[in-house]
Amino acid sequence: MKALPLRATQRLQFHKGFTLDDAVPLVPYFAQLGISHLYASPLLAARAGSMHGYDVVDPTTVNPELGGEPALRRLIAALREHDMGLILDIVSNHMAVGGADNPWWLDLLEWGRLSRYSEFFDIQWHSPDPLLKGQLLMPFLGSDYGEALQTGTLALHFDAAHGAFYVEHYEHRFPICPRDYAAILGNDALLKPLSDRFSALAYQDDAYAEAAWLKQALAERASEGDVLHAIEHRLSEFDGRQPEGFDRLHSLLEQQAYRLASWRTAADDINWRRFFDVNELGGLRVERSAVFEATHGKIFQLISEGLVDGLRIDHIDGLADPRGYCRKLRRRVDSLSPERHLPIFVEKILGEGETLREDWQVDGTTGYEFMNQLSLLQHDPEGLGPLADLWTRHSERPSAFIEEAWLARRQILNGSLAGDFESVAQALLQVARDDVMTRDLTLGAIRRALQALIVHFPVYRTYISARGRSERDDVFFLQALAGARSTLSEGDWPVLDHLEKWLGGQPWRNRPVGRERKILKHACVRFQQLTSPAAAKAVEDTAFYRSAVLLSRNDVGFSTEQFSAPVDAFHAVNQQRLQTFPDNLLATATHDHKRGEDSRARLAVLSECAPWYAEQVEHCRTLAAKLRDDAQSPSAGDELILYQVLLGSWPLDLKLDVEDYQQRLWQWQQKALREAKLQSSWSAPNEAYEQAVEAFLSRLLLSEEGHALRTALAAAAHAIAPAGAVNSLAQSLLRLTVPGVPDLYQGDEFWDFSLVDPDNRRPVDFNARQHALNTPPDTGELLFNWRDGRIKQALIAQVLALRKADPEIFQYGSYTPLEVTGKHADHVVAFAREHQGKRLLVVVPRWPHRLLENAPEKPVQPHFNAQVWGDTRVKLPFAATTQNWKGLFHTGAVTPDKELLISAALGDIPVNVFINPDGRES
Repeated sequence: MKALPLRATQRLQFHKGFTLDDAVPLVPYFAQLGISHLYASPLLAARAGSMHGYDVVDPTTVNPELGGEPALRRLIAALREHDMGLILDIVSNHMAVGGADNPWWLDLLEWGRLSRYSEFFDIQWHSPDPLLKGQLLMPFLGSDYGEALQTGTLALHFDAAHGAFYVEHYEHRFPICPRDYAAILGNDALLKPLSDRFSALAYQDDAYAEAAWLKQALAERASEGDVLHAIEHRLSEFDGRQPEGFDRLHSLLEQQAYRLASWRTAADDINWRRFFDVNELGGLRVERSAVFEATHGKIFQLISEGLVDGLRIDHIDGLADPRGYCRKLRRRVDSLSPERHLPIFVEKILGEGETLREDWQVDGTTGYEFMNQLSLLQHDPEGLGPLADLWTRHSERPSAFIEEAWLARRQILNGSLAGDFESVAQALLQVARDDVMTRDLTLGAIRRALQALIVHFPVYRTYISARGRSERDDVFFLQALAGARSTLSEGDWPVLDHLEKWLGGQPWRNRPVGRERKILKHACVRFQQLTSPAAAKAVEDTAFYRSAVLLSRNDVGFSTEQFSAPVDAFHAVNQQRLQTFPDNLLATATHDHKRGEDSRARLAVLSECAPWYAEQVEHCRTLAAKLRDDAQSPSAGDELILYQVLLGSWPLDLKLDVEDYQQRLWQWQQKALREAKLQSSWSAPNEAYEQAVEAFLSRLLLSEEGHALRTALAAAAHAIAPAGAVNSLAQSLLRLTVPGVPDLYQGDEFWDFSLVDPDNRRPVDFNARQHALNTPPDTGELLFNWRDGRIKQALIAQVLALRKADPEIFQYGSYTPLEVTGKHADHVVAFAREHQGKRLLVVVPRWPHRLLENAPEKPVQPHFNAQVWGDTRVKLPFAATTQNWKGLFHTGAVTPDKELLISAALGDIPVNVFINPDGRES
């Protein structure tokens, strides 16, 4: 089968409310829009009711809730009819654990180290805690272990159909090892023959296989009423609510390969790797060949059948060896599909100054860094000072985001990731003890130095190999060391020097083969798998909800310490991408974003009018005084964050369903309060504070007393909305024309003012989008009705049609920044793409608020009066006098000379593309 050209992707979030069959009738619409590949959320069997698919319980099957493999094949057949492909999102780092639905996990609990899956999960079997020696901590109880026994919420059950005993705690199932069945069955005459056989398992080498046969025999005997009655009688002897039953059940559980414990113990005592700090997601050791094959088998089958056209790898930095995994996956995919290239994209957060490693043999990232680069372009640096001052003055919190990040990292390392941190510290202590020159280093000193190092780590992680750190990694590591030295006392500096050597400063191969080298490698891997979740939990899931100098600069993958960047920086990253990863995905919205792409674009306008915004905040805070239950709820910081969210998400539709909007906002705000971990948290909700904040929000949006504040916020939102729409159109056009592959998120062809998940995963009205696409666009009418979002869809469809008609210029064409001169040169971004004589000119405005012709308090269109541009023009590096350049929605042709006047280029719509389709030279 031939490779399908990769022009543009459409991300879809599948779940039981939107199945694979639901997507089939939408395929013609996506094809008409110009999409070449659907980009699906994870499709393998996930936990029942999953809304995202990242909690896989069985990687060997397609999720039956989505329609299973038959539905997947129907969707692929529909795609093939329209020459479209399918990119699959796969989860290599973790699986869903706990519950009662992951057969691999349940087998592990049942048999411990004897399980065929004992090496699948990333478990520290040799814990220094004597209570966890050879056991897994199971932090799934809603109360302390003793209390759960005593109250009967831990109860022993018998699965008669499978002949299996297990303990149940609400939705969680904990199997009992068959070697301990004899203790349950006892000496009852009806049960003793089987009890003796189970007892003998303790002395059999093939206990694993023998137990399966015995359980089947037990199930058959249990079909006899008197035998089942005898078993049920034995179960009653293990009732923890009775003193003797308490002792029996506790004794039985103490023999298992796991230790049941309160969920609160996970932060400190966890001895297996999770996804971040989520107890229900257990880390996989995909670096092992058996795990790689077992978790990827279904994906490889679909690829070998020619049904899959690309892969997206979730959370690549969670793996022990991302480079090794990617190269192994590339070799395997190429062997399964030798006649076509399947792109592989990795979800990777790139720090400031960091680039994706070219030797990973992947095709690029999922595009978070592009979101950041484009956002930096659209923020006016002059707004930083006034906005930072406004935030600090009211919230009394730091305006420098890095300070919030440092505070949050310390809190996370001492809180939800304390157990993971301790694991790394203990591993480094073992490294120290193996060398006579460092054996006097104390665990306390290692902890202090390690924490300071991680707090100041500027990227998600390094990639240490047997040769040590690369030069590229060394830059970031030394930056972290310098930060750690600035906060530690000089007495701890020598420990940092040792960490520098141990954590990649010296090659592993310099260590003697054997235990010493193995311990050092283990410490390096654990360290790298800790810095990544520490960064994510501290920044994305904490500091983003604490700091609000401007929320449009707080999103996944953003270098939030930066506020803005010059046009030259944007051009430079585009040129670099063309040279290194020309097929990198270009995203401006994802299933993980904190705010919709058009909400961020609207909030960016505040950087242009910061003094005006400060006045609005002061006025709103005055009007809000009477809406409070008390002076402390919400806090000033939470109030300012709420105002920004309202300004960014306020619907353009004048027929606003206020009650629905209020419910969406409260769902966001409750999550925001708990993620911030200042006034409330997930682990210890402050119900009184949350109720007061919810009451404030309800009064603001729904009550008569909130009318004045509501009116003021609506007026402010509508004042910045036209400029926000210009930013949105510029954002869309740049994503569609710079080097890379544009990725559209579901439904974002219309305006997207969504909030953080689950709000950004709400159902999409594709019927309205299909109807709009079938209606021939008229520029004037689209501009007049810009609030309905059809102008954005029309722009996307027009440019994707260009990509389909001339794919080479977008895939291979050179990228040339164009000089802009004149009165408003700083407000224009222009570049050319060229391939084999064909040329494409792209012109978009930035910082549009002050250029729109009407006053901000009047409703205006996102359209510039031509006169506002004056002598602003783009200089062309080629003669164009005899060429006809056709723009979007433009019936006539533009014939520039050596210059292109912006007044002409942006005369019809606020962004434009000009193409010379015949490629003739002048």
